[in-house]
Amino acid sequence: MAISLKRKILDNTDVLAAIGIVGIVVMMVVPLPAALLDILITLNISGSVLTLMLAVFAKDPLEFSALPSLLLMMTLFRLSLNISTTRLVLLDGYAGQVIQQFAQFVIRGNMVVGFIVFAILVIVQFIVITKGAERVSEVAARFTLDAMPGKQMSIDADLNAGMINEQQARDRRKAIQQEADFYGAMDGSTKFIKGDAIAAIIILFVNIIGGFITGVAMQGLPLLAALQKYTMLTIGDGLVSQIPALLISTATGLVVTRASSDKNLGEDLSKQLFRNSKALFITSGVLTLLAFLGLPPFPMLTVAAVLLGVGIILHKNSKVSVVEETAAARESEIEERKKPENVLNLLNIDHMELELGYALIALVDVQQGGDLLDQDCS
Repeated sequence: MAISLKRKILDNTDVLAAIGIVGIVVMMVVPLPAALLDILITLNISGSVLTLMLAVFAKDPLEFSALPSLLLMMTLFRLSLNISTTRLVLLDGYAGQVIQQFAQFVIRGNMVVGFIVFAILVIVQFIVITKGAERVSEVAARFTLDAMPGKQMSIDADLNAGMINEQQARDRRKAIQQEADFYGAMDGSTKFIKGDAIAAIIILFVNIIGGFITGVAMQGLPLLAALQKYTMLTIGDGLVSQIPALLISTATGLVVTRASSDKNLGEDLSKQLFRNSKALFITSGVLTLLAFLGLPPFPMLTVAAVLLGVGIILHKNSKVSVVEETAAARESEIEERKKPENVLNLLNIDHMELELGYALIALVDVQQGGDLLDQDCS
């Protein structure tokens, strides 16, 4: 039963995606209860974390080729949630437990602190991450398109030389086209995140002003009480939406700045940051010097001791690896000396050259089943 249900779901993912997109649009119009909104907000947060993790573990940008379309869907979903929460805040003065508890947990009920934290999040996302990702996507798309003719010529040369077959050539051409399409799509999809940050600022002020008018004019609340109530709800809503937006922006920046590698981001960072023990020793010494110059000694000396310990371990491991490589080189040299001497290099042998047309390569290429050179010529 479970297997058949799973198979049905996997066979109809296109239908589910279409239903999901239509549902996101319907959310903008149809009022949602607060309990359902809590589930959708939680789904938005979990989807953002999942997207970030996929970006971290991707070894090649094309492994996450669905990211441009995913950015559009996540941005539209987040804006639909903003509209739904705005409707509940202005009508009922309540937008669910997630927003209420989030505001209490992050800013401890202080609307001034909440407004400042929200402003910082928007600035970080809009100016730092999104702006950088947009520029990297633009440059990557331009360079990828400029390099396409050279890559195509290289594939044709390898094909003519018999180094690859027709299927491999088609696969390489398809990969080049996908890479160009991906970076071109990423160049445009970063505009969605940029627009989302601008919309978040506008929604914040609209909710505060609208909530203040609703509380004073319609509910008869005092000025300060109305401002406190609706500002807290609006800032909680803004934080709930902007933190997932920040995670999505970070995932976008990681993907577009990721160079092709056979390892994921964590493996590359650990290998490249901790490959030189001297850099760790110098960093540890700088932190120790800063501690003696008057900076707080406990955090400085703690981090310095950790870096010193890691540097010592790496230095010992590098010595062991050098000794093992030297021993292996000596063993291989001894084995080479034990082999009988090859006198063919001392003889003057006339080389014979055989030229074949491209259509006859299959007769001599062993990988393609050719056995012309293996036949007995006697």
